[in-house]
Amino acid sequence: DWPVVRTCKRRSPTLPVLTTGQSLTMSLPTTNSPDTTLDSLGSAAARATLRAHPSRGYVQIEPPVEPMPRLSKELGGAVELFVKRDDLLPLAGGGSKTRKLDYLVQQALDSGADTLVTCGAVQSNHCRLTASAAAREGLGCHLVLEERVAGSYSPEAGGNNYVFGLLGAKTQVVPLGGVDAAVAALMEELKAAGATPYYIPGGGSNALGALGYARAAISVVEEARKAGRPFDAVVLCSGSGGTHAGMLTGMRACGDQTKVYGVSVRFDAAKQKSRIEAQYKECAKLFGNEAPEEDVVIIDSQVGPGYSLPTPEMRSAVEAFAKLEGILLDPVYTGKGAAGLLQLVREGAFQPGARVLFLHTGGAPSLFHYQPVPE
Repeated sequence: DWPVVRTCKRRSPTLPVLTTGQSLTMSLPTTNSPDTTLDSLGSAAARATLRAHPSRGYVQIEPPVEPMPRLSKELGGAVELFVKRDDLLPLAGGGSKTRKLDYLVQQALDSGADTLVTCGAVQSNHCRLTASAAAREGLGCHLVLEERVAGSYSPEAGGNNYVFGLLGAKTQVVPLGGVDAAVAALMEELKAAGATPYYIPGGGSNALGALGYARAAISVVEEARKAGRPFDAVVLCSGSGGTHAGMLTGMRACGDQTKVYGVSVRFDAAKQKSRIEAQYKECAKLFGNEAPEEDVVIIDSQVGPGYSLPTPEMRSAVEAFAKLEGILLDPVYTGKGAAGLLQLVREGAFQPGARVLFLHTGGAPSLFHYQPVPE
């Protein structure tokens, strides 16, 4: 079932309206009723929770899960690797934040907002996609960009920085730790000017945004159960946290206990685990579920010298995905996440014959800023 899709009265809807009961994926069986099918997959109750939260309907069709046979073979062939292609999601350049914005932008419109305000790093994928959603909805957009590495910002930079302006967003740059004060001042300034701003947290990572990945997880579980071939592990990037928390929430809501490895891209394991546990608890509450702390598994070996700073393992992973599977990663997030995946396989974390899913959360547009891929 799709979540309820509402349209905004302030502009003509550009998205098709979906009917209640329409299936999430194109391949769900048609011989049974939707409720019977979902119940047999163990996801009916989880879908009912999703329907209680309206979305814009940005994600009309689930991106594919693709096998990665050449990469699997390169790593010895004992483990079957797959990739969930969320880099192919809608909005400009695709990526995971589209799922979160699906719910957050709907809430913004329902509240009467005419301007979106958010924050991120100077090459933020989240800021790019927020600006894209704002352009699509006819909303103003203001981005507070945090220079997390001193000297890393240039107004002439390409990648996402170029796309911010192309999409019509207004930006301001602040030093590390300056986001909260800048956002508070900006919100007051916009209100004083007569605007109605809506603030989206960094990465779109709150309980409502994480619903986007609860929905993704439910889809993954449903498809695996229909095929009769569940995954033995999921590996993903763990950054602002909504993706990680949402995936855990959705899988557990379906009764799926598959281990989820979060590869941290910024913080050490203890700090990142605490951050994910807090978001996991808030999102799980929406489903009436607990959020066991032991569900949160963090790998921090790929952080390297710090956020967005390159490592040889990241470069090797970016090149392997490109040369063996024709898939582009980015150096900041998915490159380090993939490096964590390769490390786990090489260290024997998975049993022979295991089926492991890597969640590709996007980010390729920023790759062109970092060319050549740094070591």
